[in-house]
Amino acid sequence: MKVLQPGLFSSIQDYGRFGNMKYGVPASGVMDRYAARTANLMLRNDANDAVLEVTMMGPKLEFTAATKIVISGAFLSPKLNANELENNTVIEISNGDILSFGRRISGCRAYVAISGGFATEEILGSKSWYEGISDHQKLQKGMEIPFTEDALSKIETFAALKFDDKYLRSSKIEVYKGPEFDFLSEEKKSQLEASEFSIDQNNSRMAIQLQEELSNELDPIITGPVIPGTVQLTPSGKLIVLMRDCQTTGGYPRVLQLTSEGIRTIAQKLTNEKIKFLIQESL
Repeated sequence: MKVLQPGLFSSIQDYGRFGNMKYGVPASGVMDRYAARTANLMLRNDANDAVLEVTMMGPKLEFTAATKIVISGAFLSPKLNANELENNTVIEISNGDILSFGRRISGCRAYVAISGGFATEEILGSKSWYEGISDHQKLQKGMEIPFTEDALSKIETFAALKFDDKYLRSSKIEVYKGPEFDFLSEEKKSQLEASEFSIDQNNSRMAIQLQEELSNELDPIITGPVIPGTVQLTPSGKLIVLMRDCQTTGGYPRVLQLTSEGIRTIAQKLTNEKIKFLIQESL
């Protein structure tokens, strides 16, 4: 698959690498596991097979062999040659076909799965791209991405699979109470749960900052472990939601922890969009 235009930020991701946080290696992986899993399962791939994660402005790609693909997650007006495509349907690809994307309609991140998965290099148990671990961080013009051309592209696939896209439009972010949540005053707890927060322009695969502040009256903590979905409260009162490429330790109070549903929902939000935390009972 040749990259004719790279788009804004597109990268190869699977579910991420595990068991390496003690060495300071981030988990990485797809921001929206539900969408990536849906696309893979429609092709009868393994749910963890590597996919292409496309952010907001998609790339332009030329296929050099026949295969099948599925696009899921955000709807970014995909086209095959000059023909408009739908998400969550199996698309037959011929040698020379060109996949492109246009105007964003809903969501922020789309996922392109390919029959058999992308055949990129596996490092520490994962094909996910991350700067300093893999050779690449995102697509570059002229790059060629390998995939397996074999019988997998000829087997029967699911013609359709129900995809619940309500979360793409939802403002509710499911969370659990974080380790330092109970150190907050009752007023701050209520404010955290009742307030709407806006996505800041400082957002990436590493972290999403929120615009509104929650005054921080907590004492600093000893540096402790953090994981994707951890919500930190900084000394300035800013809330930072750590995402898939986040660091493995942090010294700010961990006031909330997003559920897997919460991570996928906030991962599909754009700058200035509103969210509201929905605190769940701990398991």
